[in-house]
Amino acid sequence: MKRLNQTVLYTAALAVSLAPLASADEYLNGITWQPPTVVTPGDANKPPSDAIVLFDGTDLSAWKGTDNWKIVDGAAVSGKGDIRSKQAFGDCQLHIEWSAPTPATGNGQGRGNSGLFLMNTYELQILDSYDNETYHDGQAGAIYKQTPPEVNATRPPGEWNVYDVIWTAPRFNEDGTLKSPAYITALHNGVVIQNHFELKGDTPYHRPPEYKQHAERLPIRLQDHGNPVRFRNIWVRELQPAQGEQEREPFLRDGKGNEKPVE
Repeated sequence: MKRLNQTVLYTAALAVSLAPLASADEYLNGITWQPPTVVTPGDANKPPSDAIVLFDGTDLSAWKGTDNWKIVDGAAVSGKGDIRSKQAFGDCQLHIEWSAPTPATGNGQGRGNSGLFLMNTYELQILDSYDNETYHDGQAGAIYKQTPPEVNATRPPGEWNVYDVIWTAPRFNEDGTLKSPAYITALHNGVVIQNHFELKGDTPYHRPPEYKQHAERLPIRLQDHGNPVRFRNIWVRELQPAQGEQEREPFLRDGKGNEKPVE
């Protein structure tokens, strides 16, 4: 009987505590949203179901300029000349894994050097930065000549490094002037190294960065810098904002269904 009474008291108390919620105002933004697309996540860094696979370890058919690159044990090994994806991308999520050559030879920029170029223009540096000093805005994870990574998360030569990148493409006005800059968020081996960094323009070695109008979508480029860097598991997801239509102004609805505009 005592336990029953405690249950009754608890139920009554819960009802009292929830009572104000029944009459509380609910904010509604007036937008009718399209249902988000269902995506099956990948396991162990495998591509999600909506990814565009650029390299799965079997062939380089998704790329141009690969005559001097080769595939060894499921990895693409850089050869003479840069390669570019046949498909062009704008805003995207990019996953790529890379490994510096072993044994490690050279130093500074001459050791395990390559580069990931978003839109064929903006470089996220690839370099063997494990116990290898160089200028900080040129080490692994740097936006080349613009900013160092927040931390150095590079694994030793021969081990696999993972970049996960969220890229927002720049926008240009009709007259060619910059409308909005590019932004990048990047994780290196699961560690944030670039946090919504605003790019100042392209990433050359010999001059300050600048923006020049280009297409809304351009290829991804992997650089040959004379070092046999290995790559695997490269995939891209094109990013689209949530879709919805503003059908009415935002409003409040109370627990009885009465509506009023937001003041």
